[in-house]
Amino acid sequence: MATIACLGWGSLIWDPRERPIRSNCFEDGPLLRVEYLRQSKDNRITLVLHESALPVRSLWTLMDSDNLQRSKESLRKREGCKINHIASWSRSENCPSNIAEISEWAAGRGIDSVIRTGLPPKFLENETAPSVEDVISHLKALNGSARDNAERYIRRTPAQIDTAYRRRIEAELGWVHRNV
Repeated sequence: MATIACLGWGSLIWDPRERPIRSNCFEDGPLLRVEYLRQSKDNRITLVLHESALPVRSLWTLMDSDNLQRSKESLRKREGCKINHIASWSRSENCPSNIAEISEWAAGRGIDSVIRTGLPPKFLENETAPSVEDVISHLKALNGSARDNAERYIRRTPAQIDTAYRRRIEAELGWVHRNV
C-alpha cells in the first residue's frame, strides 16, 4: 500500500474541507520557498511557491488513499483549480528543483508519493509576483468581509511560515499569527 503525503503551508492546514486525510498535520515538512504572491478570487493574498522566496519549513498530512490520481483529484477539488496546478512526486522520479530535499525527507518518513498545490503567482489578473508594497497597498484598500477574510488568512497561516512579506504585513497592519 502506497503512502501519500500532502504538503501544505496555508489554508490546507486549518481548512481541509472534504480532502480525505488520515492524520493531523505534522510540522516537519520539507523546506519550501513560499510567499504571499497570489491574489485570490475573493481578493485575499495567498501563499504560493516561488523561487524568489526564502525557504520555510512546510507542514504535511497523510492522505486517506493509496491511489495517487485519486489523491491529486481530491486536492484539486479542495483547491478549486485545474489538475495541472496539482503537482506530485513519487520515489521513482527525480526531485523537483523547487523541493530539492524531498527524496530524503520522504524516505525518512516512509512516504512513497507527495502531492501539493502548484498555483502560480497572480496579481491584478497577471501571472506576475507582486512586490511587498503592492501586497500591503492591496490589503490596506480592502473593506468589510474582503478585509476580514484576507486578515483571517494571514493570521491563521501557521507561525512557522515566516516569510519576508509576512513580517512586513505584521509590522504595517498588525496581523500577527493566531489560531482564530
